[in-house]
Amino acid sequence: MLMSIVVAGAAAYIALCAWIYATQRAQVYFPTPATDHPPARALWIDNEGERLKVWTVLRPGPGALIYFGGNAEDVGGSVEPFAEAFPERSLYLVNYRGYGGSTGRPSEAALFSDALAVYGYVRARHADITVMGRSLGGGVAAYVASERPVDRLVLVTAFDSLVNVAREYFWWLPVRWLIRDRYDSAGRARTIDRPVLLVIAANDEIIPRRRSGALAEAFPAGRVRTVVVPGAMHNTLDLSPMYLGSVRAFLAE
Repeated sequence: MLMSIVVAGAAAYIALCAWIYATQRAQVYFPTPATDHPPARALWIDNEGERLKVWTVLRPGPGALIYFGGNAEDVGGSVEPFAEAFPERSLYLVNYRGYGGSTGRPSEAALFSDALAVYGYVRARHADITVMGRSLGGGVAAYVASERPVDRLVLVTAFDSLVNVAREYFWWLPVRWLIRDRYDSAGRARTIDRPVLLVIAANDEIIPRRRSGALAEAFPAGRVRTVVVPGAMHNTLDLSPMYLGSVRAFLAE
């Protein structure tokens, strides 16, 4: 009887792991619908047979900011506040594959490839590029900064790796072996030799503070500056003027 219970429990556990492995991308990515943002112009960039919709606000001068948003984020919603906060820079806000009108399906490899394609487009037109990523987008931004020359890197409510975040929630699962899209920013941090700003929401209920702390510690000593926004939660950070104010001050140095 006991052996039957053990065998049934083990079978159920294995079946759960198999289901999580097979459906994980549907649980990681939450694409957003296409939207309109009149202050910005839609730029289309082709990559690997897919079309990326990038919201742009163009300004004269060499400075540009490429923004990779969080999961389920309509990046177009940041057009107006970014345009006000960074009036001296051209803006490129990227809709991931399957997000906001871009074609295709998201995955780590796809997002990384698309990010480099966007970077290449921007680099051909701007000498000074800041890459900024929020939450999931922090993993994309860190990848770009580890692969291409950037002037500065801004990471907002970011984490050290998706594996470590998953462990916080699913400690009873072998997440190290289950997760395919890892977004290992901490592993790339030591190769990034540009100034880094890490913006943390003090009351972040999605990304545990120790995961952001581990990311900060992964960078070489003196490379990263950390700003903690009091009272802010993962999705309410925008309500604090300290958020974009700290980014603006960092870029102005």
